[in-house]
Amino acid sequence: MSPATPSPAGTRQDLSLLYTDVEDSLRASVRDLLTARCTPARVIATYDGDHDLAPELWRSLSVDLGLAGLLVPQDRGGAGATAREAAVVLEELGRFVAPVPFLTSAVVATTALLYADDLDADDLASGGGDETLSRLAAGGCAAALVVPFSASATSFRATVRADEDGTLRGRVTSVAGAVGADLLVVPVATDAGVELRTVDVHRAAPAGAEVGIQPVISLDMTRQLADIDFTGALSTQVTAAESGDAVVRDALDLGAALLASEQLGVAQWCLDQTVAYLRKRRQFGRPVGGFQAVKHRLADLYVLVESARAAARYAAVTAAEDDPDRGVAASIAQAYCSEVAVKAAEECVQLHGGIGMTWEHPAHLYLKRAKADQLAFGTAGAHRQRLGDLVDLRGADARTC
Repeated sequence: MSPATPSPAGTRQDLSLLYTDVEDSLRASVRDLLTARCTPARVIATYDGDHDLAPELWRSLSVDLGLAGLLVPQDRGGAGATAREAAVVLEELGRFVAPVPFLTSAVVATTALLYADDLDADDLASGGGDETLSRLAAGGCAAALVVPFSASATSFRATVRADEDGTLRGRVTSVAGAVGADLLVVPVATDAGVELRTVDVHRAAPAGAEVGIQPVISLDMTRQLADIDFTGALSTQVTAAESGDAVVRDALDLGAALLASEQLGVAQWCLDQTVAYLRKRRQFGRPVGGFQAVKHRLADLYVLVESARAAARYAAVTAAEDDPDRGVAASIAQAYCSEVAVKAAEECVQLHGGIGMTWEHPAHLYLKRAKADQLAFGTAGAHRQRLGDLVDLRGADARTC
């Protein structure tokens, strides 16, 4: 399932990994905005308690550039784009470690609602689904899928339950994108399966009903996690119990596929900044980048980053085309790109020397984002194990994955 138009049965599109003119134009617009408004100093300030950047930047991206509705069809007020364009946006957001909920809201949560609409059009329409999608596409508000950030398409399990009157009870920990979200998309466990329900955070609730969103200290404070408690929270059903599980798993799979593009952006920034620094940093009368050992490390890192680009692009393109290989591509990309991003960030810190260890230098922002993303939507080991199952290549001991 995908918002993009799938290929006819039995055929396969020519999958070009090259960036199109539209994608290059989109990249330029996003980069210009982030260059002007998402400086390293302002991002670092979020760790010191200054939370003004996130809502201001999200408003600019979601409303001014219309990125909140990038994946929403045009007949519902969106841009009607595909995962290819979303991947380009995520590359730039990773390059700037921007503290915005694009991945969690405009990709994962919005896609879950779109998939729900494809499967349960009548239920979603009766619940005001089209209105919800149009509201999200218009920007200015954000949604979050209420699952742990570490949940993957193979490990997801619903823990929230609904009373007979539709109110929710339960607790979900380590949810990304919930802080500041206006709408929560909640998988609810029932005897018949998993329903998908929405909770309006700002909706007036009867006495005793509550949605408790408790921010927790996170390694990456530019994407803060939160624990959520539902105590009689009012909700609206958007899928039948027979289809909710598949909807959530598909949305998480797309999240994993496109997270690789964010990881690529992180790695690319680390490589670019390290090369630039070593060109001007001099030791023993010559640029540090001219020493053979350093050049070898940079060359190895360049190969890793370019390989990550191929993996991330393939994941995005197969997702956009609803290609049969999209599950394999997502797991390959996540298993590879998550580790490349961490490697690039570690090299960035080390090769910057003492300045790379300081709070004022932004290298630590990228290391924290890379390490946090390494656990998101399934670890590299989990994706390798899933990949083995998908291609029917199982190891002697799954624990070695």
